[in-house]
Amino acid sequence: MPARQKKTIFCIAGVLSLACALGAGAAVGTQLWVKGTVLCRTGALLVNATGPELDKFIGKIHYGLFSGERVRQCGLGGRPFQFSFFPDLLKIIPVSIHVSVLLFCTVLVIFALVGAGFFMFNAFGSPYETLHGPVGLYLWSFITCCCGCLIMILFSSEVKIHHLSEKIANFKEGSFTFKTHSEQFANSFWVILVCSLVQLLNAMLIRFAGFEFPFSKPKDSGTATGAADLMY
Repeated sequence: MPARQKKTIFCIAGVLSLACALGAGAAVGTQLWVKGTVLCRTGALLVNATGPELDKFIGKIHYGLFSGERVRQCGLGGRPFQFSFFPDLLKIIPVSIHVSVLLFCTVLVIFALVGAGFFMFNAFGSPYETLHGPVGLYLWSFITCCCGCLIMILFSSEVKIHHLSEKIANFKEGSFTFKTHSEQFANSFWVILVCSLVQLLNAMLIRFAGFEFPFSKPKDSGTATGAADLMY
């Protein structure tokens, strides 16, 4: 492939990797990871609410990796409550999983930036070490993609398996019990998925530029030469 086309491909991959780093970094600081509604079960049972009456007992909740907000609805109007994971919710959340999510988010941003730098270096410079060449580009893309997958798996388990939204909804509630009514992942969570897909696309771009995947077995030229010699 001509050098100009390779430079163009590396520039595109570098821009994508940089956008991935910026998007993931911005997503970490938002409260748009999970949004849903919570039902004030105690209040609904007290008045035996059914059908449209339940709307007066359904509040809202949304949160990210550091903080969030819930709107408490128990028949007397919405009452918003701001909370933060550190240090407010440390006693009720799976701390090891939550810290792991933050750690992998940090690694994702760092390696996406490193990958963007090396893509640009390979576009406008001349690679002189292994980690500056195609093997390094595959490495940065692979690590970033794995971090994105781990973030989604760990955070999904924290929300779904450990019932994070329900624990937050019942935080500092004495006589009232809340139950998750609906729950869905929001924009910031899907940004991490897009970042993982972008890194897979970068790997495809490296391959399209003419570089073999790491650890791929080269064709055995010796066997072919020997067979040709036997013919003559």
